[in-house]
Amino acid sequence: MPSIADDLRERLQSHGQDHVLRVWERLGGQEREQLLDQLNTLDLDLIRRLYGQRDRAAELPPFKRLSPLPVIPADAESGPDRAAGEEELRRGRVGLVLVAGGQGTRLGFNHPKGLYPVSPVTGKTLFQIHAEKVLALGRRYGVTPPLLIMTSDATHDATRDFFAEQRYFGLDPAGITFFRQGNMPAVDLESGQLLFEAPGRLALSPDGHGGTLTALASQGLLTKLRERGITQVFYFQVDNPLVRIADPIFVGQHVRANAEVSSKVVAKRSATERMGVLSCLDGRCLIIEYSDLPEDVANWPGPDGRLFFWAGNPAIHLFSLDFLERVTGTAEGLPFHLARKKVSYLAENGQTIKPEKENALKFEHFIFDVLPLADRWLVVETIREQEFAPLKNAKGEDSPATARDAQVALAGDWLTRAGVAVPRDGEGRSIHPLEISPLFALDAEELARRAKDWLGSPITGQLYLA
Repeated sequence: MPSIADDLRERLQSHGQDHVLRVWERLGGQEREQLLDQLNTLDLDLIRRLYGQRDRAAELPPFKRLSPLPVIPADAESGPDRAAGEEELRRGRVGLVLVAGGQGTRLGFNHPKGLYPVSPVTGKTLFQIHAEKVLALGRRYGVTPPLLIMTSDATHDATRDFFAEQRYFGLDPAGITFFRQGNMPAVDLESGQLLFEAPGRLALSPDGHGGTLTALASQGLLTKLRERGITQVFYFQVDNPLVRIADPIFVGQHVRANAEVSSKVVAKRSATERMGVLSCLDGRCLIIEYSDLPEDVANWPGPDGRLFFWAGNPAIHLFSLDFLERVTGTAEGLPFHLARKKVSYLAENGQTIKPEKENALKFEHFIFDVLPLADRWLVVETIREQEFAPLKNAKGEDSPATARDAQVALAGDWLTRAGVAVPRDGEGRSIHPLEISPLFALDAEELARRAKDWLGSPITGQLYLA
């Protein structure tokens, strides 16, 4: 039967985690193996330090030192930028990181969110939509960018199995890497003790979207990207079916500016929209969480008639590989953020406790903590209707209904620009479901080239172009 090494036993005792040893004595062999695997991954010194910060207030930026955010407008001249971006794609210098660690719990969908069917005519999953965009990029530029898909313990096996079942949607399996983000344990708010979710199993949770970068570094994936000749890494999240993956204009803007980090922004719908905003502090770019913006500050008017904090964060970033290696190679690494949560746990007497109030601390990395570390950065506005329709809620805003409507609206816009008559209702919405596969057209320009030869009559029913 497995045993706890003396040094681990001493570390548990010296860090106030004696209860783990008491639990250990009651476990069987398989449960002990499982717990030992978890314990051997923990940095008990770090956990103790983080717990010691539990009462520290969040450090908000000094708002009066913020300056208007310099942003490249969405309609900026794009010819030279497109040419530069397309050159990067043809030379195989762009890698892709898809963040897909979450489940569709808020959607009532207990599977990886990427498996959610969301396209308006065919019901393609989020994963298929993104995979087809990657495949189309490869066909257009002659080089398919490597796709790294970040999963979590909860989604890893199901995600890999789904891609295998779907034959990787036509992509070369050798060009896809599945990697797990890290985990951090939940600790009791009052004592700092590790919580158990089951016999022999600690209460662990993913270490946040910033854990993507630390996982890329710790698992040697940044090194592999460099060996492959990758110099830029495009980062996006699985829940946005409209995202323009490795948009060549964006890539070109980033490269021509020699930026370490480039980020897209969309105009917030209102001051109270639950969306982080990009801003500028002492010449550095940063993101402020919506929950950290007092209402009066969120309503500040800007110098151009917009809100001062108008630049919402759709989580679309482009990083230079040099920069990622630098920020993940420091001893300090990305900071952890502490969140007070309600966490069910197994008490020492074997009873499952479901707390009625916050009882635990969780620890997470945030991706936007790297932005202020960049010496050279770029912010580019994109139009929400063209690139941002997140799938988060079962109903209302950011729901399957709004995501499908956004896809139909974008397809209708492309078709109209191509000279196709799209029947619309009194509010300007297409009366028929419309869907354009990325394998048919990646953008409005490609659709126009293909449509002019054969689409000469009005649309009379649902339309799927593949």
